Amino acid sequence: MTVCTTLGTPLGELLLVGEPAGDGVTLTSLSMPGQKNAPDVSSVQRRDPRPFAEVARQLEAYFAGELATFDLAFTCEGTEFQRQVWAALDDIPYGTTVSYGAVAARIGASASAVRAVATAIGANPLLVVRPCHRVIRSNGELSGYAGGPERKQRLLDLENSHRSA
Repeated sequence: MTVCTTLGTPLGELLLVGEPAGDGVTLTSLSMPGQKNAPDVSSVQRRDPRPFAEVARQLEAYFAGELATFDLAFTCEGTEFQRQVWAALDDIPYGTTVSYGAVAARIGASASAVRAVATAIGANPLLVVRPCHRVIRSNGELSGYAGGPERKQRLLDLENSHRSA
């Protein structure tokens, strides 16, 4: 039975969705309400913040600059290619950025696959936790963040101001 809740953060409200697991959840989505690709939770029968206590604690620590790496149970459905791209995102260090081309190279994709990599990154169901905000254009410009470019910049600024976290 899927469970969900919302959490107020410096980025605005986040929508957390997961499957119950013990006292907590296995996170399946972390999004902003109304964003492209956000899950439709209108049919979710259980809205309860309690199973998300650890997720909330870690997000609060992250936004306070006290946590650089999340340690959460999560699962995401996607194609093999998407899962490869998402795994590459997990390896981008806190406070750094890489280009879409660098992500393509990390998974062994050709330079012509950059657009497909960008599409896979855009389908990332775990904003913030899986750091798609750390991927930028090769010329240094921000682009393609489901939460909007201003939120992407805020996350990058947060990480750059707390690099020793």
